Parts: sequence; C-alpha cells; structure tokens
Amino acid sequence: MNLKVPIVILDELAESVIRSTGQLDLASGEIFDVRYDVDRPGPLGLPAADEQYEFTSGMLSNDGKDVEFRVDVDVMRARYFVSPSELLELKVRAAKLFAGLEGKALLDSAQRVATEHTEPKKEGTAPAPKRHLH
Repeated sequence: MNLKVPIVILDELAESVIRSTGQLDLASGEIFDVRYDVDRPGPLGLPAADEQYEFTSGMLSNDGKDVEFRVDVDVMRARYFVSPSELLELKVRAAKLFAGLEGKALLDSAQRVATEHTEPKKEGTAPAPKRHLH
C-alpha cells in the first residue's frame, strides 16, 4: 500500500523562503524525493545548513484545502522528516479538513473497532462483523 503523499516544503531563512516539493510517508514520517525550486540552496545544498536558516514547515493540499505542519531537518544526514507527535496531529487535522471528520469521531471509531477485536467471543453467537477504517 502506498502511504506517500505529495507535499510542499518551505525552508524559512532570515531574508527569503526556499520552496521545494517532496513525498511524505504517512507511516514513518520520512520525506523522500525532495526537489528544490532553485539550484543548490544553502551550503551543501541544504537550506538548514545556511547561517540565516530559521525553520521549516510543510503543506499538505487536497481540493484547494491546505494543512500546514512542522518539518524537522537532520542536517548531518541531509534529510527532512516529521516527528511522530506532529505526524499524528497532521493525520487528525487532515482528516478533519479533507474528509470533514472531527478528531473525536475519528478516535471514537478507531477505539470501537479495537474493542470489537479484543472482546471475548460468547458461546453460541455469531461473530460480530469486522469493520475497517478507510
């Protein structure tokens, strides 16, 4: 299953913003295939290595709606990623914005499904139908 979604990455410097695109893996939070809109930004080709670097953010878009989130940068490995806590928040916010789901409804649904799978089966009754979140 492909869990990668296209994102826009914005590296904020003191005097400018460097824009790039990439693929966010929603399972791990890693960002792959980063392509900058400018040639070789910053020393070593990474804006975060520039002395004027301030922070990096990302944007996930769908049908004209955007969700902005924090992106972390590992300068030594020259890679972008989203922390586990930020990734969870991003998923809830994206579900709310893109699908119109409230975070509480999404969590309640997930908890209900988890409970159905852990309840002991009673003798002589048919098993409950399995539900899947899509």
